[in-house]
Amino acid sequence: MDAHSRDGAGEIDPADQWVLNPHTGNYELRLEESAGSPRGAGRPQGSPRGRSRDRRERAPESGAPRREVPAQRSRRTSPPDGGPRGHGSGGTQQAGRRKRKQAKPRKKALKVTGAVVGFVLVACSVGAWALYEHFNGNLKSVDVSGGSGGFKKDQAINILVIGTDKRTGDGNAGYGDKNSPGHADTTILFHVSKDRTNATAVSIPRDLKLPIPDCPTKLEDGSEKVVPGSPKERFNTSLGQSDRDPGCTMRTVKQLTGLTVDHFMMVDFNAVKTLTSAVGGVDVCVAKDVDDPKSHLKLAKGTHTLEGEQALAFVRTRHAFGDESDLSRIKTQQQFLGSMIRKMKSSETLTNPGKLYDLADAATQALTVDSGIGSILKLKSLATEVGKVDPKNITFATLPVLDNPEEPPGKKATVVVNPEKADPLFSMMQSDTSLTEVKKKEKADKAQANAKQEALLKGPKAAADDVRVNVFNGSGEGGAAQETLSWLQLEKGARLATNGGNSPKPDIAKTTLEYGANQADQARALAAMMGLPSSALKPTGQNAAEREAMTLTLGKDFDGAGKPLGGPTKAPEGIQQANANKSVCAQ
Repeated sequence: MDAHSRDGAGEIDPADQWVLNPHTGNYELRLEESAGSPRGAGRPQGSPRGRSRDRRERAPESGAPRREVPAQRSRRTSPPDGGPRGHGSGGTQQAGRRKRKQAKPRKKALKVTGAVVGFVLVACSVGAWALYEHFNGNLKSVDVSGGSGGFKKDQAINILVIGTDKRTGDGNAGYGDKNSPGHADTTILFHVSKDRTNATAVSIPRDLKLPIPDCPTKLEDGSEKVVPGSPKERFNTSLGQSDRDPGCTMRTVKQLTGLTVDHFMMVDFNAVKTLTSAVGGVDVCVAKDVDDPKSHLKLAKGTHTLEGEQALAFVRTRHAFGDESDLSRIKTQQQFLGSMIRKMKSSETLTNPGKLYDLADAATQALTVDSGIGSILKLKSLATEVGKVDPKNITFATLPVLDNPEEPPGKKATVVVNPEKADPLFSMMQSDTSLTEVKKKEKADKAQANAKQEALLKGPKAAADDVRVNVFNGSGEGGAAQETLSWLQLEKGARLATNGGNSPKPDIAKTTLEYGANQADQARALAAMMGLPSSALKPTGQNAAEREAMTLTLGKDFDGAGKPLGGPTKAPEGIQQANANKSVCAQ
């Protein structure tokens, strides 16, 4: 077909050059003359096209009246009478004409949309890759030992957040100690529950006196050394001092709490300034006028939105609130962090692309992390898990401490752990028990069931030397039964305890104590010795034979003889707590 090379061909649909001849009933090829040319001009009479025209215009021999072959349709123009395109005069479709298949508008729209979406996806991919490269370049990571090897999505997560007082960044040298390698000035152990419904953030005082373990450390020149431990050191010296790296702080926290830390995140002074500016400021409330010349914090009583230098002054002040101790400063910092979390998770931030970019940029520039989360993709995966926790179910607490008894009255500069309150808190975290009421109905039902179980622990207890128990090892840890037996006999006076060896069912999840109805007093005595939770007690309902021993089967929750099994259901009285979802005025 050469229609596209003819004058005016752009107005002719090639498919319409085949038309029905009403005289013969056949379809014939009909080519329209060029615009302005007389019919048949430019074609010799007798040419094939001329003969075809002659046949079409001649009446049939039968004498039937001649009818014109319909003219070609224009692809772009409508008929002169304004009728629909492709129709004859009067706007009706000619009888017998084969209807041409029109391109479906929906299909055409899909093609156009697909092209646009494809372009957008490519553009976004390029943009996302550029952002990834940018943020990845911001992030600083350190290869340390002492962690768990990485968080897992189906397990609880422990993150150590360290605020160092190292004077790095613009303007920070003026705070003093500009050549110091820094300390663990503000340290929070952030425990996220396995089901991601709640989190507990425990602040560890920097002036806490405790043992610091031996710490393998990688130096900046690539060499390695072991920094010797110390029996009594300030906690803040677990970082920076004597070449200790964040891995040493992680080891110290594990030794203190019994919880293995999965990852650390370390920030300096600049983090507070840049992050608060990125979210447009953090709201704080003060119950009185504040004028602290040391931190340069000056605020009138009431609510304020702080960012930059003002925000840093707020979290650094020790003399504006409470008894002007580090413990009072911890409370202020917890209130500030709660407000900051609320601001970060607010719709005001999450729906603002500019704020989100500024926040991501500031965060990645401020953070130093372990190599396990040393890329944006790994950090994003961790953030996704942590981000599942509702702020109303994040509880801040301060490690329970006592004044250091070795220091003279009036000169108390350091503190020591209060084991009576700290141990139950650590047990709660180890057993993944929330400090926050998460699911009230579920908790109420569970409490009712627990009340019945707890009743098993109430009542008279047998004397230690009357407790008969056979200890089986189902923990998977070699020697656990013998270790427990020795501890019971030597430390607790349970002379009648015996070693049953390995349990027929190895790798049992929870420790259990089976006993007869007439052995309840012995069961309560053993539970008190070992710190067994009521859930571990399994009464058989029948009396045991005379001198028959109870059956204690150690499970995977066994963490060493003398260590309580299972955490308490509520925190001890007097532990300082703050909720991330509630605003409190600093006093």
